[in-house]
Amino acid sequence: MTPTPPLLDIRGLSIRLPAGADRALAVQEASLSVAAGETLCIVGESGSGKSMIANAVMGLLPQPLVAPVAGAIAFQGQDLLTLQEPQWRALRGNRIGMIFQDPMSALNPVMRIGEQLEEALDAHLQLTPADKRARILAALRDVRLPDPEGIAASYPGRLSGGQRQRVMIACALMLEPALLIADEPTTALDVTTQAQILELIRDLQARQGTAVLFITHDFGVVSQIADRVAVMQLGRIVEAGDAAAVLGNPQHDYTRKLISAIPHGMPAAGATADAQPLLLEVRDLRKTYSSGGGLFRRGRETAAMRGISFTLQRGEVLGLVGESGSGKSTLGRCIAGLLAPDGGQIVFNGRERGARPAPGRVQMVFQDPQASLNPRHTVGRSIMAGPLAQGMAPARARERAAELLRLVGLNPDAAERYPHEFSGGQRQRIGIARALASEPELIVADEPVSALDVSVQAQVLDLFASVRQ
Repeated sequence: MTPTPPLLDIRGLSIRLPAGADRALAVQEASLSVAAGETLCIVGESGSGKSMIANAVMGLLPQPLVAPVAGAIAFQGQDLLTLQEPQWRALRGNRIGMIFQDPMSALNPVMRIGEQLEEALDAHLQLTPADKRARILAALRDVRLPDPEGIAASYPGRLSGGQRQRVMIACALMLEPALLIADEPTTALDVTTQAQILELIRDLQARQGTAVLFITHDFGVVSQIADRVAVMQLGRIVEAGDAAAVLGNPQHDYTRKLISAIPHGMPAAGATADAQPLLLEVRDLRKTYSSGGGLFRRGRETAAMRGISFTLQRGEVLGLVGESGSGKSTLGRCIAGLLAPDGGQIVFNGRERGARPAPGRVQMVFQDPQASLNPRHTVGRSIMAGPLAQGMAPARARERAAELLRLVGLNPDAAERYPHEFSGGQRQRIGIARALASEPELIVADEPVSALDVSVQAQVLDLFASVRQ
């Protein structure tokens, strides 16, 4: 039987990094291929070069500082590295679709969701307004978003992180591309939505013969969706083969290390220490969002929280679980003092919030690290800001920033770089370091490890456990 020719064929690809980066090449002599109807998963720790390959295929590398220096990328027989920008515009979105890792950075914050999806259709198709509207609502329905009409009329800031990610997935799938590049598309999604999205991608493959290049650190997703797997470490592909062979009998030490770090799913043993003083008490907390009202149009109200009550002792960990849009982040922001509830009480250290706690006593690790880090500030300056505001000497604050970068698995030299120079998982580690810098009494961690690979996830959870002790 004649093998199916690859739709995407990457041969000997090397991508240069700018001077002063962790290494000279982000990707070194990488070769891989994907055939129509096939799913190839690229797995590796954050910073291993996975997203660099995806951006090279899409022509989105920030050239000339980061650029391919060797190799070739062939899509349907055409060398992508020779294309000019007008040719790229015809290809992107239409023949090659991409689901980006960071939906808030990929969505325009001042345009409604429906308008942004309409832009994607207008760039490649000529449809009537009614046909465009029907296609947009069908795409939002396909990714299981509640109230597609309301979502289409909303701005990105009104949606939860998981809902924004589903919008990005809808946008990528709407034009039914021949090749779909999915860069960590399910990290911000709850498990039920994740299963639905994976089923949606499989359905698209069955109907259209779409090739999927799936970038992830989640081995659970790999086991569900992959036909073949490529494992990357520090820019090199160290192991590749059929998914069953790589997952069931890994040959490389690095692959074995990643698989051994997968959480076992068993609950942690309960604390045996004596009961600690009460740190936080939440009583009957309520929050409702209103949007979309006008002179001749009734506004829409969404109850994010209704009568939330719980207590938290010192040294205790409370896990808050729920689907995307269930109000988890809203509750966290209210506790951190970033959002005012409509009713109820938050009592911290015996004092009702309103009388704010001492600076730095409550810190938050945000779900979206790209949006929460100032792009004009170096990473070191962002981490030092809290301790400096509390009166710590600048020299000690710099030492503290270096210590925390080491704790979250980054080189202290990273302090001199800017957020855009890091991968999504690395930015999340920086956000965790910043939250720990002020030695808070309470940390509100909003999806703090969803963007991290399994080995770093284990390190960060161990770090939280040691801080708790």
